[in-house]
Amino acid sequence: MKIGMILDAPFPPDPRVENEAVSLVNSGHEVFLFCLQYSNEKKSEKLKGIKVKRFTSNTFEYKLSALAYTIPMYTWLMQKKIHQFINSTEVEVLHIHDIKIAEAVFRANQKFKLPVVLDLHDNLPEVMKLYPHLQKFPGKYIISPKKWKTKEEEFIKKANKVITVSPEFIESIKERIPTSEKKLVLVPNTIRQSFYKNYTIENSILKRYTNQFVLLYLGDTHLRRGLQTAIAAVKVLKDEIPNIKLVIVGKNTTDTILKQQVQELNIEQFVDFEGWQNVSLFQSYILSSAICISPLHRNLQHDVAYANKIFQYMSFSKPLLVSDATAQKKLVTKHKTGLVHLDRDVKDFVAKTLQLYHDNNLREELGVNGKQFIENEFSWEQTSKKLLHLYDNLSS
Repeated sequence: MKIGMILDAPFPPDPRVENEAVSLVNSGHEVFLFCLQYSNEKKSEKLKGIKVKRFTSNTFEYKLSALAYTIPMYTWLMQKKIHQFINSTEVEVLHIHDIKIAEAVFRANQKFKLPVVLDLHDNLPEVMKLYPHLQKFPGKYIISPKKWKTKEEEFIKKANKVITVSPEFIESIKERIPTSEKKLVLVPNTIRQSFYKNYTIENSILKRYTNQFVLLYLGDTHLRRGLQTAIAAVKVLKDEIPNIKLVIVGKNTTDTILKQQVQELNIEQFVDFEGWQNVSLFQSYILSSAICISPLHRNLQHDVAYANKIFQYMSFSKPLLVSDATAQKKLVTKHKTGLVHLDRDVKDFVAKTLQLYHDNNLREELGVNGKQFIENEFSWEQTSKKLLHLYDNLSS
């Protein structure tokens, strides 16, 4: 098929979009990707077999996107670009990445009447509630997550197929929209085998942490990711684990709060803020670690979605310490790949860390279980089969 993917952002980078598109190309489909251009990238190019079509955007349009379901201007502007994209590529199906641009796609498609696949990367209406700019004026009064949730339900009903990222997400949609059950397809965010098979080691990272007992965190460091719990735990853990080091690889605008917490606890020597690093260095950080963490706060988004980092951790046989956010708790418990602590409970985080610290055999066992799970069940090469099956059925 000629598949038209719609992304309301620049490309690259977007690992989920790339993984899906490359898999479909390798399966014999032709993938055209609509994306936005904010600088001087090529208007049109072929990347890993994906036919990328960039449409000029600007800061004004970007800011309007937050108001997509408050005022219709963003939808109107995008609708014209998408209409042009469909006309020029003659695609046979539309694949929408998330709901921000969905209304524009459905409106542009009124003339063409192409089948539509809606790909929900996140429970976006719930994520929005956590955005700092929605906690204060004016965002609090002009952007309504409730309205976005209503729109999400509308789009789910309109789409021919709906892709989601976890079993918990599927169950939540079934409860809200029972009639959608037959159109739901699970395609979780997993990692390609190349992540743990084809990589280069950065020896300086391994050398730096050779004599440290490293608790590693990779990814976005927003406060909802739970790092305040880990930092508070280090204050206690350092007395029993003198060589402990919390290594944080990632960043967010809320990092000033985390760094202030470290200073106030006087534990600067036990916490490294590495900032955002190239993904090519992730493997070296993971290899340097003893325990890998995902202390997510429980909320309606985190309870139904996996953080991709936990699969990166497991692919290198590392034991996990995760919060009891529902989706990751179920997965880690079922496959025996780590221990679970209560959300935002410093005492429990400390207890589980010490349990792993004092039991090397347990750490090894959990690590081996994680590695086997990734290799046998949860690499992208395995989980993408449902995506390919979806398109095989559409084409038939």
